[in-house]
Parts: sequence; structure tokens; C-alpha cells
Amino acid sequence: MTFEIYDYRADVRNVLVTPEIRSRFLRIEPGPSAGSHTHDLGHEVFLVIEGLAEFEIDGSKRQVGPGQMCVALAGQMHGVRAVGDRPMTMYLSVTPHIQPTHTFWDVDGRRLPHRFAPSSNYDAEPDTTTPVSELLARLEAATVGVMEAARDAADEQRGVAASIADAVSGGDLEAAGELRNDVYDLLRPLFESVSTLGKIWNDASPRTGPTA
Repeated sequence: MTFEIYDYRADVRNVLVTPEIRSRFLRIEPGPSAGSHTHDLGHEVFLVIEGLAEFEIDGSKRQVGPGQMCVALAGQMHGVRAVGDRPMTMYLSVTPHIQPTHTFWDVDGRRLPHRFAPSSNYDAEPDTTTPVSELLARLEAATVGVMEAARDAADEQRGVAASIADAVSGGDLEAAGELRNDVYDLLRPLFESVSTLGKIWNDASPRTGPTA
């Protein structure tokens, strides 16, 4: 099975949507900004491919041209507009991609109610066949899975940090490295369970209330 190749001139859409990352090509016509927002959890990376963009991030405005990149960290207010006389095309990614993905604020700086978006807004195929009750049961089970994976990792790690520190301070990096590998093997199920939780949440949340 081959991998897919995406072209910014044709694939002006979300090309990858997972709990860990959402990435897309976006084309913006010259004109005013569509407004600003923040992300509770996600850092957003912007890479301009064609045209000229004016970004406002955390109160600072700068122009970004082809081949240049900027970043809005989680919690930083940001917006963008195309400047000049032609459209601007960019690649962007948000990590992680967890609903509700965008947070909006009123003019007085008060947080507005959460806005959940349908999966189709992100060019993702929505799960419309699994009953909501089953999705919520899976969500609860996945949450328990995270808790159990965290508890198991914590139990098994007791004393390991001190052993690693002793090995490093004693100059035995080989021994420290072996212990580090053991810690990663303990943590990997936890990281995987968090990813599973995010996927189920993104599937369930748009179907359990209004969407914007």
C-alpha cells in the first residue's frame, strides 16, 4: 500500500485529522481578518506558501511571506488575514486536535461558551452509525483505561527515577539508558490510552449537543 501525496494547489482542505494533530492547506482571499481565537490545548504552526499574510498573535502584528513560519502557542489569541492583491496559501497544523478546538472571547475578554464543531468541518468522516450510548460507554471505558495505565506506570516506576539519577551521576550512562528504556515501555501504554481517549471524545462530543 502506497502513501498519499498532497498538493497545496489542489488539496485546499484538512489532509490529516487525528487527536494528536490536525493539518491542512488553507487559502485566504485578501480582506479583513475572520476574527481571533485561542486554543485551550493546541499549539498552531503556520507556514506561508504563497502570498502575504498578516498575523496577530498575542497582541503583536507581523507580516509573514512565502517560506516563513510562525507559531501561536496554546492560550495565545491569534488571527490572520491575507494582505496585498492576491490570495495567500499556507499550511497549518494544530497539536493536539481535541474538541472543542477553538475558544472565542467577547470584547471584554470574557470566555464565550464552548463551540463544538461537526467532524465534517474538519473534512473528517463523522461516525453516524455507532449509537451515542455506546460512544459514551466507550468514552468512560477509555477514561478508566487512562487512569489504570497511569496507575500501573506509577507503581512500576517507584524507585526507578532515583536509580537513573544515581547511574547518571556515577557516569554509567549505559545502565541509565537501560532503565530509561524500561520507563518508556511503562509509559507507552499510557500515551496510547490518552490517544484512544482523544479519538473517542472527538467522535462522541459533536453528537451529544449543538454544534457550531
